[in-house]
Amino acid sequence: MTDSRDEPLVLGIETSCDETGVGIVRGTTLLADAIASSVDEHARFGGVVPEVASRAHLEAMVPTIQRALKDAGVSARDLDGIAVTAGPGLAGALLVGVSAAKAYAYALGKPLYGVNHLASHICVDQLEHGPLPEPTMALLVSGGHSSLLLSSDITSDVRPLGATIDDAAGEAFDKIARVLNLGFPGGPVIDRYAKEGDPKAITFPRGLTGPRDPAYDFSFSGLKTSVARWIEAKRAAGEDVPVRDVSASFQEAVVDVLTRKAVRACKDEGVDHLMIGGGVAANSRLRALAAERCEAAGIRLRVPRPKLCTDNGAMVAALGAEMVARNRVPSDWDLSADSSLPVTDPHVPGHSHDHDHVHEVSKENLYS
Repeated sequence: MTDSRDEPLVLGIETSCDETGVGIVRGTTLLADAIASSVDEHARFGGVVPEVASRAHLEAMVPTIQRALKDAGVSARDLDGIAVTAGPGLAGALLVGVSAAKAYAYALGKPLYGVNHLASHICVDQLEHGPLPEPTMALLVSGGHSSLLLSSDITSDVRPLGATIDDAAGEAFDKIARVLNLGFPGGPVIDRYAKEGDPKAITFPRGLTGPRDPAYDFSFSGLKTSVARWIEAKRAAGEDVPVRDVSASFQEAVVDVLTRKAVRACKDEGVDHLMIGGGVAANSRLRALAAERCEAAGIRLRVPRPKLCTDNGAMVAALGAEMVARNRVPSDWDLSADSSLPVTDPHVPGHSHDHDHVHEVSKENLYS
């Protein structure tokens, strides 16, 4: 039996959007998941404002790291590595996280791992359901991404099968919530209203589901426009908009397409596991329909608890711990944020193996 203390202890920093997340894991065990959200600061603008997000990360970074270390009951010098989201995401927000990770890694003399945001969303499931099967099919759905990914090794091999060609699912939720005057973010509030509505009340289009359409790509722009026009027509006619039925019918159109394509990809690729992650994976109807369709198809479904689906530092730490465990090459000190980092790069390896050139005096000054 392996002593858990032999497993890598890694701190992860996530700042790709409006959540300052710091997580600490030991192997596949979650020790701390501290989050500072700036969502309320963006609500009055109806969406995330990059400059506001970056400033919020700057203010929250050190207190959130300190809180995570306290929650985990570990010292910074006990860490085996520092992992950070290097991309994709908002450039300014990513830079705050990367700069902080570099500073801590340099001062502590620890290896630095710049990792991919999307790969991290897949890897977080290890904290809930144990090691990922290889290969793993992953459906990632969030405000910025709707992707079908096949991974045979989460640290080095992630292959995109399909992606959104316009609006991501979460983005569509936000826009329809705005049209319905339900506020921001749209996902949770539409999910809430949909529970009291009829998903069959209105037939909205299912994008890219025709026989000649790309099998695994997604499109929600047409759906968004169709729902908005339906609402506008009701208002123009002086009629009340049935918010609950619209929410339920719109939500059903989204999750129907997502789950249908994900199950098809599993069958086509001969994969008997489906992992769903990203912020929209917290949607109750997506979870229910995915469970129903996976059971019918003989596919095992893995979905982390809602808190681990949204952006968090735990997912970054989970991938970082896997990098350490598999002896992946750390990132160089000149690691930069890449707002469009492709998912085919689960992490940004360095060109050199020399991570020992840390100034011992500065280390002692900071962490004595």
